[in-house]
Amino acid sequence: MSVQNMQNHMDYEHIPAEKFAFTQLDTNIHDKKLETKSRGYLADAFLRFKQNKSSLVAAVIIIILLLFALVSPIISPYSINDKDPVFNSFPPYLSSVAEKNWGILDGATTHGSQNDLSLSYWKGIAEETGMNPVLRILDVTTTYVKYRGQDKASNTYTLETNRYFENGIVYRVFKYSEYEAIQKWQNETGIQVIYPYVEPKDICDIADNPNIWYQVKDGKGTPVLDDDGNFIPAYSTNAAIEGGEYNSLRIEGDDGSYIYSAKKSGAVQCRVCYYNYYIYVNGHEPMYLFGTNSLGQDLFGAIGTGARFSIIFAILVSAINLTIGAIYGSIQGYYGGRIDLTMDRISDILSGMPFIVCTTLFQLHLGQKVGVVPAFLFAFVLTGWIGMAALTRKQFYRFKGQEFVLAARTLGASDRRLMFKHIFPNALGTIITSCALIIPSVINSETQLTYLGIINLQEFAGTSIGTLMSQGQVAMTTAPHGMFFPSLFVSLLLISFNLFGNGLRDAFNPSTRGVED
Repeated sequence: MSVQNMQNHMDYEHIPAEKFAFTQLDTNIHDKKLETKSRGYLADAFLRFKQNKSSLVAAVIIIILLLFALVSPIISPYSINDKDPVFNSFPPYLSSVAEKNWGILDGATTHGSQNDLSLSYWKGIAEETGMNPVLRILDVTTTYVKYRGQDKASNTYTLETNRYFENGIVYRVFKYSEYEAIQKWQNETGIQVIYPYVEPKDICDIADNPNIWYQVKDGKGTPVLDDDGNFIPAYSTNAAIEGGEYNSLRIEGDDGSYIYSAKKSGAVQCRVCYYNYYIYVNGHEPMYLFGTNSLGQDLFGAIGTGARFSIIFAILVSAINLTIGAIYGSIQGYYGGRIDLTMDRISDILSGMPFIVCTTLFQLHLGQKVGVVPAFLFAFVLTGWIGMAALTRKQFYRFKGQEFVLAARTLGASDRRLMFKHIFPNALGTIITSCALIIPSVINSETQLTYLGIINLQEFAGTSIGTLMSQGQVAMTTAPHGMFFPSLFVSLLLISFNLFGNGLRDAFNPSTRGVED
């Protein structure tokens, strides 16, 4: 024993016994609970995902868009097969909102270069039907021209009109049974649908404009006014006109002499207020929250119907590509060597095939045998799994040399167990994140192909977002809403899915686990 150790030993011997105390005497010792709550892998990923504000907002937008796609076709009063022949490419309109004069959902459209004759035409519709098409006069320009030596004022107007009131009166031919049914409905509701008949000879032979119900002095429709400046009705009272018997509502001022129909090819022709006739046919006023497209379909329900197919199709494609790509890439990455080289060359050959060419060929040949949608699906699956396979292969190369895999192999684990019980679960976060990013890519491709007309999904799905955009392009200058709403929906969906996928990628990144900014 060294001198220093001996000195220390002697010091310990001089310490009094009462200075020593036993701890935890006759006490069972247990592990202490962690002072902080443990956090699992998913909880940790969700915590990091919540810190990404843009991805969180994108997730909320995706949920809203998904709910819209689910609910809008249900709450819309129209089905995808309802196509109005008159209200096509009409702006958004909701009668309950339009009555409040808020400047929204009032079916407004702008007409420039309207003259006094045009203004009298709109006034004629308002007086006969009680529905004034003119919402606002935006601008008036007055010019003076010499007429018989005097300056004559000429006004040019820029107007905002209600498109749904513009039509006013239209000609319709009814069977006698339907003619009687409309009269019965008029009596029950008090809504005037059928208006007095006007003979062309009484309005300067203007036979193609049913809204000219007043006396005119030329073929342009210039009205003849009374001393008070009012229109003079030109309704027919010719009892010699053969038509159906009329026993229903009559317009104000009718003493029972006005004729309401004229016989035509075994039926009767009538002047009909189309807005009220629409109520008779549909049971409600026009309710087009997003307006109508060029086919007269309700855009609100049509966008939801098209979005349903796009989303379901994209999820289905992603799931199939995930399955094929994960299995293919797992084999490549685990075995490597010649197997990896051979399988990689196969992927290279398939990836060199142009997607649009494949889709077009499948639609021309395979689509006739198995249907449009199966052929479309096969085109996406043919090469869509290659990216997923490459990602899985990379993850397997990353994890197959790790210690936990070597330990499992030493304990006798089979190749199948090593691949799908030890390696694949560790790569699952990255793979699922990439799968989420595939969904907007599929939706974008599907929208482009249907927009170009390469794929027609109307027979199977009723419509698609790309088809609606294509239909909206036809009247984009006069009815921009037909292009705007489908484009807005698909843009929000694609941007949100991309931001959401980026957030998932960061959240599932193993290198940032446990890191809190």
